Amino acid sequence: MSELREGAWWIDCGGVNAYLVDDGGTLTLIDAGLPWNRKTIQQAVSDAAGSLADIDRVLLTHYDIDHVGTLAKLDGLDAPVYVGRDDYPFVTGERSPPWRNHKGAVQRAVGWLTDPPTGPVEPVDDGDELGSFTAHHAPGHTPGHTVYVSEALSTAILGDLVRENEGAFVPSPYFISYDTTAVRSSIRSLAEDLPTFEVAAPGHGVPFKRNGSERFADCARELD
Repeated sequence: MSELREGAWWIDCGGVNAYLVDDGGTLTLIDAGLPWNRKTIQQAVSDAAGSLADIDRVLLTHYDIDHVGTLAKLDGLDAPVYVGRDDYPFVTGERSPPWRNHKGAVQRAVGWLTDPPTGPVEPVDDGDELGSFTAHHAPGHTPGHTVYVSEALSTAILGDLVRENEGAFVPSPYFISYDTTAVRSSIRSLAEDLPTFEVAAPGHGVPFKRNGSERFADCARELD
């Protein structure tokens, strides 16, 4: 676990990232790793802030096994989970991802490895405010993929819309995305609309502690 700025931590789960944020006294876990990352996340929360029972809120950038995997396995976690509306039924188990989409078929095939959260799950819409974070619908990687940005913390949680590769952001590629045209559209739109932020925290790769919005804008320019 590494501190990105005061009150914000990167939990490196080995190939995938989770984040822990003290959002004005509200302890927020963002994404939850793979099913076998339970001990990593538990230890990180313990080191930074106490116990899993101290977590007040869980934000999910999207439904994927490597972002929801530990939710039903974190003993003591008793906090509402928030996820983009179009991914909501996948997280709750009310509906399975579609076989007809190549990414959906993979999600469906590995879905048996995870269980729905035991606590409440709430759908999130574009523009919703969750503490200091604003939700920005950014579809493409998944239908309900959501980016969370806190101006107060100067932090953007980017999920899998982009990933860090050799010191730069690159778009989510075809083989793990529902729709790469939508991915590119989301990147372009957010690069224009998001406020300036220092910390840029992707779901995969190394987060940037400084000049995050500039790094994200560089990725958008590379799409042209």
